[in-house]
Amino acid sequence: MRYDFHTHTVFSDGELIPSELLRRAIVLNHKTIAITDHADASNYKELIEKTTLAKEELKKYWDIQLIVGVELTHIPPKSIETMAKKCKDIGAEIVVVHGETPVEPVEEKTNYYASLCGDVDILAHGGFIDDETAKNLVENNIFLEITARRGHSLTNGFVQNIAKKYNIPTVINTDTHAPSDLIDIEFAKKVGLGCGMGLNRTMKSLSDYPKELLKKI
Repeated sequence: MRYDFHTHTVFSDGELIPSELLRRAIVLNHKTIAITDHADASNYKELIEKTTLAKEELKKYWDIQLIVGVELTHIPPKSIETMAKKCKDIGAEIVVVHGETPVEPVEEKTNYYASLCGDVDILAHGGFIDDETAKNLVENNIFLEITARRGHSLTNGFVQNIAKKYNIPTVINTDTHAPSDLIDIEFAKKVGLGCGMGLNRTMKSLSDYPKELLKKI
């Protein structure tokens, strides 16, 4: 079964409404999928409300777990703690932070301030994560993302190395925006192996660590 904790819909910059996203995920044998549209202070309430409405309706008919979430994206680093708490307080089950990927002008210290926040669940495509940030991630039980997304995936090898060094749990996400971005378990396995994770840690990232994350949220 496949777990993916980072996807987008038409409510931010994705191409699919929630029902089509879930239908396509079901075909690819997903057990759990999180909708984590791009959020800041202007839209987080609306995003959480819309995803919650989709969850309540679709769970009546389909055997797939939809996680209500947001991805805090390009917000001032020092606002991450406040924004993550606001999202959790109104119903977000998972908070992802858009990390310092090398292919976007993410403000410096975004990774650091995300790592200090207990309401953050995943640091996505974190780029060149430093040791201090890694130690904070461990302390606050924040997971690291290994991504299938083009561009962001350039630093997967660095991310998995820092995760291994500090024993930080990792999950293999897609950052889906379009129908073709969703992947099955076999392709996800290639993403892990391709960045040097090794078979044992890859399989943990596909099964054991996602289950740990679900327990957390």
